[in-house]
Amino acid sequence: MLEGVRAALDAAGLEASGVEVIIHGTTLATNALIERKGARTALLTTEGFRDTVELGTESRFEQYDLNLQKPPPLVPRQWRLPVRERVAADGAVLLPLDEGSVLEAIATLRAEKIESVAVGFLHSYANGAHERRVRELLQEQLPAIPVSLSSEVSPEMREYERFSTTCANAYVQPVVAGYLARLEVDLHAAGLRCPIYLMISSGGLTTVETGRAFPIRLVESGPAGGAIFAQHIAVQHGTQRVLSFDMGGTTAKVCLIDDLKPQAARVFEVARSYRFRKGSGMPVRIPVIEMVEIGAGGGSIARVDRLSRIAVGPDSAGADPGPACYGRGSDATVTDADLVLGRIDPEHFAGGRLKLQPSRAREALQASAGALKLSAEDFAYAVAELVDEAMANAARVHAAESGKTLAERTLIAFGGAAPLHVARVAEKLGIARILVPVNAGVGSAVGFLRAPISYEVARSQYVRLGQFAAAPLNAMLAAMADEARAIVLRAARNEPLTESRTAFARYVGQGHEIAVGLPTRALTDADAALLRREFEAAYRQQYGRVIDGVDVEVLGWTLSVRTSPPPAPPMPAVIKGPSKAKSAGRREVFDVGSTQRVVAAVYHRQDLPPGSALAGPAIIVEDATATVVPPGYDASIAGDGTIVIHHDRPG
Repeated sequence: MLEGVRAALDAAGLEASGVEVIIHGTTLATNALIERKGARTALLTTEGFRDTVELGTESRFEQYDLNLQKPPPLVPRQWRLPVRERVAADGAVLLPLDEGSVLEAIATLRAEKIESVAVGFLHSYANGAHERRVRELLQEQLPAIPVSLSSEVSPEMREYERFSTTCANAYVQPVVAGYLARLEVDLHAAGLRCPIYLMISSGGLTTVETGRAFPIRLVESGPAGGAIFAQHIAVQHGTQRVLSFDMGGTTAKVCLIDDLKPQAARVFEVARSYRFRKGSGMPVRIPVIEMVEIGAGGGSIARVDRLSRIAVGPDSAGADPGPACYGRGSDATVTDADLVLGRIDPEHFAGGRLKLQPSRAREALQASAGALKLSAEDFAYAVAELVDEAMANAARVHAAESGKTLAERTLIAFGGAAPLHVARVAEKLGIARILVPVNAGVGSAVGFLRAPISYEVARSQYVRLGQFAAAPLNAMLAAMADEARAIVLRAARNEPLTESRTAFARYVGQGHEIAVGLPTRALTDADAALLRREFEAAYRQQYGRVIDGVDVEVLGWTLSVRTSPPPAPPMPAVIKGPSKAKSAGRREVFDVGSTQRVVAAVYHRQDLPPGSALAGPAIIVEDATATVVPPGYDASIAGDGTIVIHHDRPG
């Protein structure tokens, strides 16, 4: 990061003292969880529940796999220590905290040289007094060891998800805290004494102090920036229904954006044992922008498996050694396929700073084809088509699970590899309009600049609408607002704040909830009817029907406070009508739609002013990526420089 900062300052001709703010996203927490390189962590939990994090929900994510492998818990059994205490679901104390058992556990922690402690008691979301007392005892006896309480990290019901999230927070806390401390020191030493904000998974910014306390919220910070970037482009272009498509070096991610808001979720999985199989990972209950991720990036490795099928990913060649065409490795990747298909100019990749070697790419693809006896080009075509179909299918499934459709949406593509593949993906999804924004190759970083300072607080409190009483809910929501505002105001002292509230409701007896928007005013007893109407509207959109004669119950409540995002600048007007763009040359490209080689015009993006128009086949080249415009497609440059691609033969 520091090298990048220095390079950016040099390129801009700026002194370090001229920087007013630094916004940082990091994969450190994610990598520590995936690679199991966190702290030696212990879990103190209610007696009888030490195995909750291992039992999970007792569900099978792969029904017929006799050798099913679940991810092992972050905390091994010998470090999961029982404590005698018990709190009921309504917060009543059934068994007072036995401080003697806590002191026994502390002695074990000291002997085992534990570096971080998670505390998760049954029903502590309703009454966290026992957890707070345990923290006091730990701070007295082991003051240097950080402590994560489930009643603060994830104060919601469902103990497996709550314990898992708290263990994950404790596991990465020393790693992240040490990194952030070093980062602050090094930035200050470099003359950068401005505020530092961290990107969190919900698409907002927070302070370093909050990042130290709740590092689990830093998971997925990079992809969240990409969704914010797509949201900003949607606002600027007045597009209400969007599918964002972020394809980088290792993965591709899709996100639904409706009414200018990315779809959100409350539970996210990390460290999946079956990398892209839902249910095979470790659940963390945090606010997160909901995305579907598949192992299809530029560095994803292509091969023929033992059943003679072509497979791509999820393993990646990374940046080092990278694709075979980098000249440092021998694995055939998606980037090698794109190079052989003619989509990438080997002389101007990364602005010409990295010269690619087409011969190495062909050799790797030919070797990977193996017994299939395909030519390098045919194998490259198969790889590209397989990747595009995998991404399209992931988007179809995600939309279906969300009760939404895709054909009427606009597809916004960003990330280094997405513009190379977006036209074919759009065609498979029946989407007729594509946007490739300026700075698409670094869209997630640009999204950081558009993110608000925000924080979300969650609570569990059971309420039936048939017995709705507003007073206790208003008290709870007021306390949540105070907590969220206090955190946001640490970084946004003079900015106006906005608040949003959500209830998570279901029909009595169901197993899963759906989100229902709440008014930000004080509730009244009469609002039970309003909540029911909002719930039924959301339920009907999700499932196509409502259920008569069944009461509705609310289990969870969230409240988010955020600064107002910077207004989207107005779309610059195009001074004159569309003018035919002038090409900088021609290149032979393999068109996967027609399975034929075609001659494509090559354009440099910086030479295309707003109002320019061109027809495919064409390739628009820039430093960080290239946009493929296939035959039968038209492209134009909008007032803000966005490439707008249309075609009239979707599906």
